[in-house]
Amino acid sequence: MTITVALMSETLRRITIRPTVEEDVESLWRMLFYASHSDDEPGVTPHDVRSNPDLVGYIEGWRRGGRVGMIANSGDLAVGAAWLRELGEQDRSNPVFMGTGAPELAIAVLPEYQGQGVGSALISALLEAVGDRSAIVLSARLDNPAIRLYQRFGFEMAGEMTNRVGTVSVKMQRPGMRGV
Repeated sequence: MTITVALMSETLRRITIRPTVEEDVESLWRMLFYASHSDDEPGVTPHDVRSNPDLVGYIEGWRRGGRVGMIANSGDLAVGAAWLRELGEQDRSNPVFMGTGAPELAIAVLPEYQGQGVGSALISALLEAVGDRSAIVLSARLDNPAIRLYQRFGFEMAGEMTNRVGTVSVKMQRPGMRGV
């Protein structure tokens, strides 16, 4: 499945959204740097997320357990990604954990492509790919403007938590769509 979305900005860009493949692992590591807001942490490089024990589970073994993801490309450049990671009993101590079967959404768009519809296109494609999942959870820093984006896609506030850097994040859940 490949979805091409024309996005309006100062310059019209053609963005291709496609499912992730094994070869996307390097792009996912780069996107995790932005998804985790590591770019806001002084001295942290994209390579540093690979050794952060709070973050490696988002990528290591990411194709196991039916993980689903989407990549947004502008030409050959990955400009965004959205992917789900399954949370199991071993993740019970994770503050975003809301039960097995409720995967966690990770999403990032390169800073220069933010605010141009790439995140919306990624979430739309991802939700289309997963169909009627029982629920999807995510966490976002309290001051993250993307919270409004998540709400447009049916995510609801489910509480607050202290994130890995000690600030406040909101936990959000998109209830399952079964029976609707």
